[in-house]
Amino acid sequence: MTQDRDVFRLDGRSALVTGAGGGVGEAIARAFSAAGAAVLVTDIDKDAAVATAESITAAGGTAQPFVLDVRDSAAATEATAAAAELGGGALHILVNNAGAIAPAMFADMSEENFRRVVDIHLVGSFVCSQAALAHLPNDGTGRIINVTSAAGLTGTIGQANYGAAKLGLVGLINTLAQEGAKYNIKANAVAPIAATRMTQDILPPEVFEKLTPEYVAPVVAYLCAEKLADTASVFIVGGGKVQRTALFQNDGVTFSDVPSVDDVASKWGEITDLSAAQRATFSLG
Repeated sequence: MTQDRDVFRLDGRSALVTGAGGGVGEAIARAFSAAGAAVLVTDIDKDAAVATAESITAAGGTAQPFVLDVRDSAAATEATAAAAELGGGALHILVNNAGAIAPAMFADMSEENFRRVVDIHLVGSFVCSQAALAHLPNDGTGRIINVTSAAGLTGTIGQANYGAAKLGLVGLINTLAQEGAKYNIKANAVAPIAATRMTQDILPPEVFEKLTPEYVAPVVAYLCAEKLADTASVFIVGGGKVQRTALFQNDGVTFSDVPSVDDVASKWGEITDLSAAQRATFSLG
């Protein structure tokens, strides 16, 4: 006889998902709705936002569309207020998912495309997160989740703009987690490996078919569980595999005086040895 497991629910909560007109964002919005949350479906494409919201409503959920350019602080303020209204006065969950790509080899990448991609992913997440702070409750249900990428965690050829922006999102949640702790707000990041409009021309067809966004959404939803203690954590999710990743450091070498280059060279093996590394704390002690 198997023991029944608790059914995960988010009843009474509201969520704002950016870039929810398709792909990972749409799957996340659907997962929130299935768990009972009211969802503000935002996207820069009005038709896409409406389509996702209508499909959620048709399935019995509560959702509203909202056209949002995440770089627009006035629009972000309106969107977070609208999401809070859906939640009875509070916005409980913000998922910063909206993004864009403009791939090119670094030597050929235009400054315009570098700035545009960074603005949408990183600056847009800053804008929406700051707007959300006025509505996030301090009862332990407040969540900010940034959608990062392996391209930011490890780098990838032809995506310097995207990778820089995505790693910046990890730095953002690390700070939000520390500052948000005072208000019981938790901030985490998820790095999807998923088949979306943004990856269909990058991933091989046989890999693309196995990486549906639906594998990512349950992990994002669970990060909103009230009992969850995790914060400032990054999870790689795709194709059924879920991994936590973190920055590690070794004990290193401490020089009593300003070292010479030869001193550094003599200790280089010890400086670079990660065999006994532990999660990074960056203590100077």
